[in-house]
Amino acid sequence: MEFVTVNEVGPRDGLQNQPALIDTAGKLQLIRVLVEAGVRHIEATSFVSPKAVPQMADAAELYAALPARGEVDYSVLVPNLKGYERARAAGAKAVAVVLSATETMNLRNINMTLAQARQVCRDVLGRARTDGVAARAYVAVAFACPYEGPTPAGHVVALADEMFAAGAAEVVVADTIGAASPAQVFDLFKILVSRCGAQRLSGHFHDTRALALANVWAALQAGIRKFDSSVGGLGGCPFAPGASGNLATEDLMLMLSQCGYETGIDVTRLRAAVKVAEGLVGRPLGGRMLPWLESQERRKRKEQV
Repeated sequence: MEFVTVNEVGPRDGLQNQPALIDTAGKLQLIRVLVEAGVRHIEATSFVSPKAVPQMADAAELYAALPARGEVDYSVLVPNLKGYERARAAGAKAVAVVLSATETMNLRNINMTLAQARQVCRDVLGRARTDGVAARAYVAVAFACPYEGPTPAGHVVALADEMFAAGAAEVVVADTIGAASPAQVFDLFKILVSRCGAQRLSGHFHDTRALALANVWAALQAGIRKFDSSVGGLGGCPFAPGASGNLATEDLMLMLSQCGYETGIDVTRLRAAVKVAEGLVGRPLGGRMLPWLESQERRKRKEQV
């Protein structure tokens, strides 16, 4: 049975834009139940400016208290060298940078030009390589930008090449606003796989147009075996009108298991993580598969009576 790595981004990407502040204990509870479900790759937090993202102000405190440190690959997002230094001081052993593929997205999101953002990412990746820290680079809005429209595939390939040259061990191709089609995903990943190798690439899909799972399947056919997802579908891009959030981890797990892939994650135990996440954000969550799973469990209970 072929293995697919699932990188859980709910604790960072899923929580960072929530309007109500979530305390460190709540975040740790969510991470613990994810670990109990078998999740072994988690993007735990972000060392961004506390003024810019108050939700992540407890990054150092959270990182110090992470459970099962020897069993789980924890990564953290860093926006620049200052954030990288804070992450290193907290003990982080794996970091990620985010580079938006278009000029306007960088200007609107981080008030930098594309050239400036590329330099910041190169600086962090180079420093991480020198320090022996694992580093991955996201290429955001890789298929379409909310301001500039479709993103040319050749431009994404060039940025991926640049991030690898700067020191990234992995490049994550991100459909940040959920605009990609399976055909686009397959075509772009086939080019990247032929240049870089599938083991150095990952996919990050949003479900804005209900195509996240179809896009995962297209990436699988191109050879990709690592994907980001977020428990309960938490998160989503604030720049995407009507965005429904990230690909739900539980939906990804069900599809992978039914298609014969192994992940090491117990899809039924993810329900506990969804419940914890619901309590943290104060609203119902869950991927499309939860109603079906609950109906199956009700049927089993009736049969046991």
